[in-house]
Amino acid sequence: MRWLTTEEAVILHVKQQVLWSIGEKTFVMRGGISRTGQRSIIYLPSIMAVDGKVQDKSNAPPLKNIYLFRRDYFMCMYCGKQFGYSDLSRDHVKPRCLGGKDHWTNVVTACKRCNMRKGNKTPEEADMELLAVPFQPNIYEFLYLANHHVLADQMEFLRNRFSNRPHWEMFVH
Repeated sequence: MRWLTTEEAVILHVKQQVLWSIGEKTFVMRGGISRTGQRSIIYLPSIMAVDGKVQDKSNAPPLKNIYLFRRDYFMCMYCGKQFGYSDLSRDHVKPRCLGGKDHWTNVVTACKRCNMRKGNKTPEEADMELLAVPFQPNIYEFLYLANHHVLADQMEFLRNRFSNRPHWEMFVH
């Protein structure tokens, strides 16, 4: 599961490799003008299922700070304040020096001040309360995190496949 570029979508449409589609016809692609003076036009829906290999859903999405910060709403999971990208850091709930892994379920967004205060301790040892439980996004949640512009019908499609976590309620309203 991934976002297609417009060019990929046109090629798959022309090759008749679209298995099904939903959503309003959103994208209009205009081609060149033929010898008869006709201009080619292709209407592409915003959501298409295509013939081809689907990623294994058990694979973890890539853990990058931008996706982590979006998952946590650019909010420090210790003090609860929102910050800009450059004022945030990745905090390992169980520090790496104590055997903690660099994995979605062990990292949260922290402001630099709180991350320094916590240091190489667990939240309990540092007497700092964690505001949300870290989780690994499923493929649909990751598609949302990885994209800046999600159309309304695409969001509806993705939202219906989000996990039932109170954490995601902030995204969908």
